[in-house]
This record gives sequence, C-alpha cells and structure tokens, in this order.
Amino acid sequence: MIKMNLTRRIWFSFISIILMVGLLIGVIYPISLKSTLTEETYRIIEQEQARYTDPFGVNTIPQSEIDFIERREAERSVGHIILMNQFTIIEGDPVPSEVITEMGARAYNQVTRRGRYELTYNQATLFYSVYRINMPSGEAFFISFMWDTYRDQMVNRLWSRLFYIMLLAGLLSLVPAFWLKYYLKQPLASLGNHFDQIAKRNWKEPFHWKGDDDFEKLSGQFESMRQNLIRYDNVQKTFIQHASHELKTPIMVIQSYAKSVKDGILPKDNLEKTMDVILEESKRMEKRVKDMLYYTKLDSIKEIPTEKEHFEFGTIAYGIAERLRLHREDVKIVVKGDDQTIFGNKELLSVSLENLVENSLRYALERVEIVADEIGEKTTISVINDGDAIPEDEIEHIFTPFRKGNKGQFGLGLAIVKRICEIHDGFPTVKNKDGAVQFIMMISKEERHEK
Repeated sequence: MIKMNLTRRIWFSFISIILMVGLLIGVIYPISLKSTLTEETYRIIEQEQARYTDPFGVNTIPQSEIDFIERREAERSVGHIILMNQFTIIEGDPVPSEVITEMGARAYNQVTRRGRYELTYNQATLFYSVYRINMPSGEAFFISFMWDTYRDQMVNRLWSRLFYIMLLAGLLSLVPAFWLKYYLKQPLASLGNHFDQIAKRNWKEPFHWKGDDDFEKLSGQFESMRQNLIRYDNVQKTFIQHASHELKTPIMVIQSYAKSVKDGILPKDNLEKTMDVILEESKRMEKRVKDMLYYTKLDSIKEIPTEKEHFEFGTIAYGIAERLRLHREDVKIVVKGDDQTIFGNKELLSVSLENLVENSLRYALERVEIVADEIGEKTTISVINDGDAIPEDEIEHIFTPFRKGNKGQFGLGLAIVKRICEIHDGFPTVKNKDGAVQFIMMISKEERHEK
C-alpha cells in the first residue's frame, strides 16, 4: 500500500473520483448519446418521409449520383426513393445500384408495414426507413434515407462541451478539496497534539470534540484511554509506595540485627535466636516479593489465553486442606462438593483457593468450610469461616491491593484472588452470613468465545 499523509490522501481521492467519473462518462455517454441520436435520426427520416408525401410540400431532387454522395456533408438532408418490384426506381433520388440492391432486398423481405435499417457505403453509415405502399400498378416501397453526418457531428459537439464542463468542474472542485483538507485535519491535528502530550506523560488535559458524530466518538475513545492511563498511573504509584513501605520494615529489621551481631551485641540473648529473627524477616520479605511478582504476572496472563481443563474440585481442595491444617490445628477444615466439576486453570485456581483458606484461618474460631457448587452458568467456590464479621465499610474495598485487615499480612492475597477470577470470566465477592464470613469465587462453567 502506498504511504501518504492526509493531504495527499484527500487529493488522491478527489482526483480518483474525477477520473473515475470522467472514465464512466467517457465510456457510457458516447454509447448512450449515439443510441439517442440514432433514434432521433430515424425520427427525422420518418418525419421527412411523411412530409415528402405532402402534395403541398416542396422537394429538391438531386440530379446525379454525385449529389447522393455529397448528401453526407449535409447535417439533416433526407433523400427519398420509391422502389417497384424490389429493384426498379420509379421515382426519387439517384442512388448507386449496390445501395439499391441492398435496400430492395431488405424491403422485399420486410414483414411489417414500416422498418428501420442501416448500411455502410463509402466508409459511412446510411440510415433508412422502408414504408410499404400500395399503388395501382402493385406493391411499392417508399424508402427515405439519411447519412450519419448529423449524428456524428452532434456527438462531437456535445462531447467537446462535456469535456470543458468536466474540466471546469474539476477546477471548481479544488475549492471544496481545500476546505475538506482543513476540516479533516483540524480535529486530527488536535488529537495528535494530545497524543504528543500523553507521550510525554502529561495526560491532565481532557479532550472533547463537539459537532461531528464520528470525531466525537473518536474523542470519547481517546478520553476513555486517558482516564485509564491516569488510573493505571495512580495504581502503579500506589503499588510502588505500598511495596516500598512493606519491604522497608523487614529490611530495616535485618539490617539492624546484622549490624548488632557485627558489633558483638545480641538483641535476642543468644546468636541462634537473633539469627532466627533475621531468617524470619527474610522469609517474610521473600513471600512479599513473590506475591508482588505473582500479582504483576497475572496482568500479562489476562491478555494471553490460559490452558483450562475440567477437573474435580476435590483434587485441589483436599491437598490445600492437608497442607494448611498444620497452620492451625485447633481449626477444623471441611471440604464439601469435592465431586463438583470445575473448568479452569488448575494451578491458578489452587493459588486463589489457598489464599482464601489461608486468609480464613487467620480469623476462624473453630471451623473453615471449603465448598463447590453451581449457580446457573457459573461455578461457585466458597470458603466460609466462623470468625468475626467484616465491617460493612471494609467489604467494598476488601479485594483492593494493599488493603489489609487487622490480621492481614501484605494486602495482596485477596487482590490475587480477584485477578484469577477475572481470568476465568468471573468475579469474587464476600458477605457476612449467620455468624460467619463467606468468600465466594464465581467462575464460568465453560470457555467463553469472543465474537
């Protein structure tokens, strides 16, 4: 494809339209015009034929065959002859014998009262009309003829005028072309300026275009993109601030304990306990870094199709229950709906379920239930704990990154659950229910096909 800027595209479009219209007119117009003028020629012939039979009409009859040929130069000169017995001229203009032969043959074979014909003579076209008449001596043929000079001259005249009209129209079209160039480039230039500002990370100024539906729609899409960029930038800044704050504490603890050991001071009575604190803080920092990396990784997974399969809920639920039961041996973990078929990415759903169970164990008093069920076109995975109810003002923001409860660790566990639900065409929710707290993951039962 030829690369052109907007100005060249406009000029190319105008020139293409003019050339296309000119080509169509140049092909269709002469054909249509010739057909029309041929019909007009026959009409003139038949009109003159009727006038010739007028006893009060005045007719000038040529005296030789030379006059017959010279009629080609006349624009609307109509000749007449009357044939008897196919070939005998009993009255009319002198006509060459070969022309008489062809005219007579067609006249003799004519079935209708009147017929229209044409023949080529001396590299020119002769139009003629044959009218059958009855005479006392028998049937005769009244033939009126006319050269194509009139038609061709009319075509040439009209075509020359049409050429000048098209030329003038092409020149006049330059005015709307200049206006259209300005009209189209104005909103695009404004949009381009806003894109330049966004490229410089300056997206504070909104963009709205009024007066044109298409450009208004385009400006609306741009404004939506600008708002998304602002939100993403704010989320990114918040993420960095929270991440640096969360990592700062264990780093400071590790640094202070390491410096104390270097100075010969043991904050925890002996070296073993002091090193245990350093190891514990390093593990906490490692877990936070892994959560951060996993959370950002889910953004790219959302854009790439993940491998999904059908599997029984018990294949992941029992494993998580056994692994996390050691965290709180005083809490009973119960699995229900283990034979429920789940459709999704087994690894991702295991991570989200483990985060929910781990979160519930921090608040549960005696019991945690892991339940799978179906509701319409969705599969539900619920984790229920018998701990204290969540404050109503916290429910709305509980899946927001870095929002921690009173026993929370890092504030990314539930945010990861939300991302994984979105990857599975679903969403998470939480509600206080009969002295318990229920976390629910709603995911699709089947693959959703994009249109």
